[in-house]
Amino acid sequence: MYSLIRKMILNTTYRDKGHRPIINDLVGKPFSFIEIIRRKGIGSKRLVIEEVSPNLRPYMNLVSDINYANIELRPYGILIFINKGLSNYTWVVPYYQLVIYKMNCSSIHAQGRYVHFMVNKNFKESKSFFNKLWDAKINFDMKYNFTNNMDDF
Repeated sequence: MYSLIRKMILNTTYRDKGHRPIINDLVGKPFSFIEIIRRKGIGSKRLVIEEVSPNLRPYMNLVSDINYANIELRPYGILIFINKGLSNYTWVVPYYQLVIYKMNCSSIHAQGRYVHFMVNKNFKESKSFFNKLWDAKINFDMKYNFTNNMDDF
């Protein structure tokens, strides 16, 4: 189990045949082209990362460059694509682990890690994407809500 948690951040700079099954098992297969059109897109614009948890710092630029990320919706979770120079990393986050906070900035928390996104023009343009993300998370939680079933015992 520990090795699976460590593999939730994958180096996707180059194609690796082993990454696809891991991603598909955790968050589902990619949406079909028709489904992407029906949903009016499944990806965010390029978001500026303001701050990350200490265990995500190795995946960030060390110099004072701006760090960027994109988010993609999947049926059972999200993929957060982080760019570090010429390297690309993918953080795989299933919905059951996902927590979203909206305060002065928006942040995504899961697996003991977090990413804070800067509220700027690109973030404001991604408002419709974040609404889709909220809806998907809520629908997942309602579909797999086990707390109501526990009252029967």
